[in-house]
Amino acid sequence: MRVSVIIVSAGSGSRLGADVPKAFVQLGGMTLLARSLRIVAEVASASEVVITVPTGMEAAAREEVNRVGLALPVKIIAGGAERQDSVRIALTFTSAEAELVVIHDAARPFATPAMFRASLDEAARVGGAIVALPLADTLKRVDQERITETVPRARLWLAQTPQAFQRRLLIEAHERAVRERMIATDDADLIERTGGTVSVVNGSPLNLKITTADDLRLAEAIVRSRSA
Repeated sequence: MRVSVIIVSAGSGSRLGADVPKAFVQLGGMTLLARSLRIVAEVASASEVVITVPTGMEAAAREEVNRVGLALPVKIIAGGAERQDSVRIALTFTSAEAELVVIHDAARPFATPAMFRASLDEAARVGGAIVALPLADTLKRVDQERITETVPRARLWLAQTPQAFQRRLLIEAHERAVRERMIATDDADLIERTGGTVSVVNGSPLNLKITTADDLRLAEAIVRSRSA
């Protein structure tokens, strides 16, 4: 089964406070993008990679691909204004022969090949699957810094990436989002709104998303602990 991999790397990283786009921030001597590429290299079913980057960073992304030595066809394109736009654009560059598409944020450098395989296997079976983590903390609804409700955490999961979908269903969901001006925080949301089925497969607390400087410091500590 042919699989297209989309790596979303078009974020500016303004909340990170870095002087380069987030995917090009260094973590343990490698960029976040390179770390994601290294993971994808171990996904045997992957047949191609499409990387979205900020406009003007295409050459820098190609350097990262060459540095990793990824032995797959790689297309590098400018992303859109929002993540949803970037994925929609990237989809138009995926092969029509691909049956599955798996999307991963370069900002999650600790995903594993096993997460990719599990989400792809489940997506092939039901239509879509995301890596996710059961909510462990107590959840509070707050209005103007005052708690208004304690939300039961049973059946609540924290969505992560990778997220995998049957390509046809994902394209249809994005086309409908354009027609109906739907805005979603992830692709699973778009599939859900079109009546599709999306399952969850187990993620990991270590599969964190690098958004702030504190996140980056935590990631650096994880890298140091693994090399100790």
